[in-house]
Amino acid sequence: MSKLSVQAPKSVIMIRPHHFIPNPMTANDNSFQSNDEKRAAAAIASAAFDEVTGMAEGLAAAGVTVHVFEDKTAATPDSVFPNNWFSTHSGGHVAIYPMYSASRQSERRSDVIEMLKTDYRVQDVIDYSGLEKDHVYLEGTGAMVLDHIGRVAYAVRSNRTNEVALERFCTHFNFEPMVFDAVDRNGKAIYHTNVLMCIGTDFALLGSQMIPDVARRREIIARLEETGRKVIDLSIEQIENFAGNAIELDGRDGRLVVLSARAHTALDAAQIEAIEQSAKLLPFDVSTIELAGGSVRCMLAGIHLSRREPAATQLLYAAG
Repeated sequence: MSKLSVQAPKSVIMIRPHHFIPNPMTANDNSFQSNDEKRAAAAIASAAFDEVTGMAEGLAAAGVTVHVFEDKTAATPDSVFPNNWFSTHSGGHVAIYPMYSASRQSERRSDVIEMLKTDYRVQDVIDYSGLEKDHVYLEGTGAMVLDHIGRVAYAVRSNRTNEVALERFCTHFNFEPMVFDAVDRNGKAIYHTNVLMCIGTDFALLGSQMIPDVARRREIIARLEETGRKVIDLSIEQIENFAGNAIELDGRDGRLVVLSARAHTALDAAQIEAIEQSAKLLPFDVSTIELAGGSVRCMLAGIHLSRREPAATQLLYAAG
């Protein structure tokens, strides 16, 4: 398999929470959230801290550069999902996004952007966060799943994905918008596109049965297949177990598909074999983090930027 791909970043940013809880302010439109009544809040927070630490160390051991920032406040319960408030793009571009929940709008951090400017080649930062004043939202690579090869932005309509903001992003960053509806087993809109699908270099994971418009479903599958990818269909149950919330990264020995242990267990043998024709599966136990309605993909903000200097170490703990 080819090691290098614009779809698979070599570096990521993670936020390690010190006071993690599932965010009660986002539960209304996130059917993937759940509660743990058996553990005290302190035990849940401690487990989430350990899960981020273990995942960062595991990624670093696989050759991925990991920048870990600390969140020591209790005001931003979803900060562990940084991919929603910013994204990076080849050519030195960074986008900052408007967030739907007021509790999430303070997750944006200047120290993260400054680190990117210092360690990577950043030409410009386009800030869409002012759209929040007009109740216009686009929650980054949660709201969009980006095909960096075919230049397509796939986006499910929801409270967190505004088509005006999406069009603006696609114009600035040279993507073709592909908007569609997707619903869970109860007919409720899927809150983020990245729980429904994952696009790798040679494959795409897609919960196609959750797209009720059959014609649109076929168009999306055809668009993915036009880029030469094998589309691996996921069941509704597999999507509910976060099998679609994965990300392809570039590791020391080739491409990796990083996903949760729960998601890995949900995949069948044929699906695993199809994925591993082009990338190695790398699962992590993030079961506590998953209480918040997101999984491994949500925890990783990929860095699609050129590095100024090689990293001295693969695991970088940044002040925060």
